[in-house]
Amino acid sequence: MKFSELNLDDSVLQALDAMNFDECTPVQEHAIPVILEGKDLIAVAQTGTGKTAAYLLPVLNKLSLNKHPEDSINCIIMSPTRELAQQIDQQMEGFSYFLPVSSVAVYGGNDGGLFEQQKKGLALGADVVIATPGRLLSHISLGYVDLSRVSYFILDEADRMLDMGFYDDIMQVVKLLPKERQTIMFSATMPANIQKLANNILNNPVEIKLAVSKPADKIVQAAYICYESQKLSIIQSLFLKEVPEKVIIFASSKLKVKEVTKSLKRLKLNVGEMHSDLDQSQREFIMHEFKNGRINILVATDIVSRGIDIDDIRLVINYDVPHDSEDYVHRIGRTARANNDGVAITFVNDKEQGAFKSIEKFLEKTIYKIPLPAELGEVPEYTPSSSNNHRGSKFKGKKNFSGKRKENKV
Repeated sequence: MKFSELNLDDSVLQALDAMNFDECTPVQEHAIPVILEGKDLIAVAQTGTGKTAAYLLPVLNKLSLNKHPEDSINCIIMSPTRELAQQIDQQMEGFSYFLPVSSVAVYGGNDGGLFEQQKKGLALGADVVIATPGRLLSHISLGYVDLSRVSYFILDEADRMLDMGFYDDIMQVVKLLPKERQTIMFSATMPANIQKLANNILNNPVEIKLAVSKPADKIVQAAYICYESQKLSIIQSLFLKEVPEKVIIFASSKLKVKEVTKSLKRLKLNVGEMHSDLDQSQREFIMHEFKNGRINILVATDIVSRGIDIDDIRLVINYDVPHDSEDYVHRIGRTARANNDGVAITFVNDKEQGAFKSIEKFLEKTIYKIPLPAELGEVPEYTPSSSNNHRGSKFKGKKNFSGKRKENKV
């Protein structure tokens, strides 16, 4: 479907034309009409499917009709990270070029001038506020943010926000919003915690669910069947002769990330770590060093499995089997970008075999099992049917949601 076939205002279509946007993606085709009708929406769609435009375009269309109060915040878009907030802000600038709509991006940073700029936009009532939860609440606590006339409340990457412990922050913001509003949620997965949040803040929502796409064919996928105690030795054997220029090693918890990072540093490898215990400036520094090649191995939780735009990652290692099939796709999708080739290797211990088999079922393929070097010892037999761990079910998400920040999660 073409954008011109949707009920969008000429000024919005003009901006799309200037940006060479012609054909809708599936999520845009399904979501835009629902949002234009004023209905609440929960959409399950991966990063990279065009979801930002799917909510920005209809909301901008509504704001451009001049039926909203002036000098007030009319739309809140909440993002889990500064990086995603910046990406949304950039798209906002393009789509609103021909529209009388103001916006401000609100996220953390060390620049005092940035805080004052955000304060001014919030106090004067920018039409659209794109914000990370913590920084928005910081401004709210200072008393100059009025959310009483917000018409549109949008949560982007809602599952990631809950994984990062933002449930309470989201609910604090919700309490300040008018009950009569349109609420829109986008999430890459639909675990029980997302359903709970949707039940709490959405009103009779339309649900759109797009199938998770399979990994790119250019990604060579393989696995080692091993014991947990052998995983570090496998990394050592992989990097014995040469370390690829850019490697991401994903681990299931921040505690595991710290342990793996320490062990790799003892092997004299050039490694950095990324998890939610780091503040924003530390995370930015690590990513800058990684992008520029001063760090060539990044050990990370799923905090970086989505939304990080680095085109030349040659190897992804899953130190632990991901929680579900969607997480697996997001993780290994960091490699083989921009027409590059890439390799994804997963370490599967004896307790993770059921989860890994579920991923293979979802992918509809058997992933090649690399024989372990003989010097690393015996390995467990691959008998996933007898494994008690079935975390990787295609339709199941993370089961340990409590609404609070989890101690060893991301």
